[in-house]
Amino acid sequence: MLFPIEISTHSRTELVDITEEIRKVIKKSGVHSGTCIIYVPHTTAAITINENYDPSVCEDIVTTLNRLVPHSVHYAHTEGNADAHIKAAIIGSSRTVFFEDGKILFGTWQGIFFCEFDGPRRRKVLVKVLKD
Repeated sequence: MLFPIEISTHSRTELVDITEEIRKVIKKSGVHSGTCIIYVPHTTAAITINENYDPSVCEDIVTTLNRLVPHSVHYAHTEGNADAHIKAAIIGSSRTVFFEDGKILFGTWQGIFFCEFDGPRRRKVLVKVLKD
């Protein structure tokens, strides 16, 4: 089953916690145990799993990515968003999570984040739920 999620971002670069949306999709699917694939069909956005307890972790990720891949450097790609493409390539366009009894099998503090690198925009995340 494929479920789209709509996301509105508010900054050029930000991480949006979509953990609850993914939990809702799993519940809506009616599948109790299986695999959930989270995919971003955009070349300037990504998906990651990281700590969602302390918001400073997301701030550190954004700050470090912006320092490593700055927006204002001369790139061959001239649309003004080459840095966003590079950041998305580094982080990746999909993640896979497992769930049992309708619950995602996370480690302590883990959450799922949509990573915006060329916002603000309206974006789509595609979630595929597979039954065991």
